[in-house]
Amino acid sequence: MSAYWISRCIVRDPVQYKRYTDLVPGILAAHGGKVLARGGRYQIMEGPETFHRFVVIEFPSLEAGVRCFESAEYREAASFRRGDAGIVENVIVEGVDPST
Repeated sequence: MSAYWISRCIVRDPVQYKRYTDLVPGILAAHGGKVLARGGRYQIMEGPETFHRFVVIEFPSLEAGVRCFESAEYREAASFRRGDAGIVENVIVEGVDPST
């Protein structure tokens, strides 16, 4: 069953953050990830307006998404966005069977 990695982000240092985003597409693809939304237009419907960048990535399963997040390649890439480059909240959630 598909799963979705959802990120809410604040980018504080665009140059440092770009070092992260330049590496991520290949890492996601290697784990079967497909970017569905990344940094596009959005409308906050409810809740605090803390985050200003949103990302949704589809994986073939929850396990595939978790493997990607925990991979050495992703951990290395994520080191560029951690610290002063920005703040990110990540969650990977399993989808539902559309036939039910």
